[in-house]
Amino acid sequence: MGKDSVMGLQKRVQAESRTALDDILREGARRMLQAAVEAEVSDYVDQHAALADPQTGRRLVVRNGYQKERTIQSGLGDIPIIKPRVHDQREGQRFTSRILPPYMRRTPSIEALIPLLYLKGISTNDFPEALCAILGENAAGLSASTVSRLKDVWQKEHEEWAARDLSGKRYVYWWADGIYFKVRL
Repeated sequence: MGKDSVMGLQKRVQAESRTALDDILREGARRMLQAAVEAEVSDYVDQHAALADPQTGRRLVVRNGYQKERTIQSGLGDIPIIKPRVHDQREGQRFTSRILPPYMRRTPSIEALIPLLYLKGISTNDFPEALCAILGENAAGLSASTVSRLKDVWQKEHEEWAARDLSGKRYVYWWADGIYFKVRL
């Protein structure tokens, strides 16, 4: 066996073990997230177990199957999750998960990664490639057009922030001025 074939075999083994490790971590994260959401729903239903409709005697807060599976983008890659449903018949009340809010598609760390990459100078056309390198092959939904839309939102938020009224606020600031000489002996 030549030196090149040994090095190629070693790189392939490292890549396969890295992929296996990533799969194990992703599956563990999926199980933990699923268990946490299930526990949150069970706690909510148990807290309201004593509430019943006076006419029918049926409970007002019950589980009601599962929502359609969705994926959450994370640093480990896409994590599929099936969120349980809660049927809350009380007036003006609705169950909302604190762990997995509605319409959440990315973890907060990924949401923070997008503007950071943009501020570091990554071109909007280079985002899919950069995110594939960071998040893996399944980094979908973060195309150049998505980043451009986010950039427009950030610009509007900055304009609103810059135009806010500061007349009722007082700020203290320090101004320091000095000269530093680097004297060599």
